[in-house]
Amino acid sequence: MNILETIDTPVGGYAPDFELPGIDERVHHLRRYLEMYRAVGVVFMCNHCPYVSFYLDKLKKIQAEFSGSGFTLIGMNGCDVNRYPTESFEHMKAFAKHHQLNFPYLWDSTQDVTRSFGAIKTPMAFLIDSNGVLRYKGKIDSHPQAPSAMSEEYLRNAIACLFKNQAIMLPETEPIGTSLIWRN
Repeated sequence: MNILETIDTPVGGYAPDFELPGIDERVHHLRRYLEMYRAVGVVFMCNHCPYVSFYLDKLKKIQAEFSGSGFTLIGMNGCDVNRYPTESFEHMKAFAKHHQLNFPYLWDSTQDVTRSFGAIKTPMAFLIDSNGVLRYKGKIDSHPQAPSAMSEEYLRNAIACLFKNQAIMLPETEPIGTSLIWRN
């Protein structure tokens, strides 16, 4: 594993803008999403991570629950395709189709955006308000391996608080999942 310095955008700081290709063959800009939505959730994920597999249904439910309220989720893959060929753009397309993702899935082939956010694991969630301010970062919930278990739903609760103009009680949690592998 190669460890590189990350910028580590703090909660309360501005999220880094990005312009990345999506599996839909379009270029996606964070700035444009912020103009269209009240909040954007960016989840760093990849095709091979077992923790991502645990969370896919939960992420699709979060997208379905809040999309009508001005929210969108964005999946972002910043894994090293040289070390993990299953993370290629074509494999991302197949992964999204197989799992019927209901949100955009973007490819950070240079890992620059991943590093700028400060993502260290997959999955790792970042909630950004319409002003571009990072309001939550960390894990999705407290029970990745138990889809039906009672758990603390960190990301879902943060979105709900943001939409109610309430303080997010726990704005940062320690992410759990697979460590990101950085390119040499």
